[in-house]
Amino acid sequence: MYNNNNNNNNNNNNNNNNKPVCEEGTVTLLGNQAVHRERDVTANRPDIIIKNKKDITCTLIDVAITAERNGVQKEAENKLKYKGLCVEIQRTWNLKCTIISVIIGATRIVTRSLKNNLETVPGKHSIDSPQKTAILGTSHIIREVLQSEA
Repeated sequence: MYNNNNNNNNNNNNNNNNKPVCEEGTVTLLGNQAVHRERDVTANRPDIIIKNKKDITCTLIDVAITAERNGVQKEAENKLKYKGLCVEIQRTWNLKCTIISVIIGATRIVTRSLKNNLETVPGKHSIDSPQKTAILGTSHIIREVLQSEA
């Protein structure tokens, strides 16, 4: 599991160099960090992990930009993908774990549950910002492809 120890024992296989992106009070925010587990599971690196010791919760957030129109299916796939990790976090860290899948289509299409999912995450959120990022990223990829073909 994520190890926040500062010891420099190189012989300890459980010690890793993962550092919190942000840690304030009882909340730790990790971005793109692998969660090392006792059991071998391929999906151990969600995009964002919010660990709240006060509320005894852990939220796994996976963000995907999809070209497909079926965002609901992609959302279900992502939740299923991280289910094993969530169970292991509940067992090991003794935290209630939830999975939030943020799916945005390359053409600004979002799932119906996106607004409710974002409301469960502390802080102020806007759907417009990730949609704009998706559009800009898509246009950048298309521009790169068209320039490489020329």
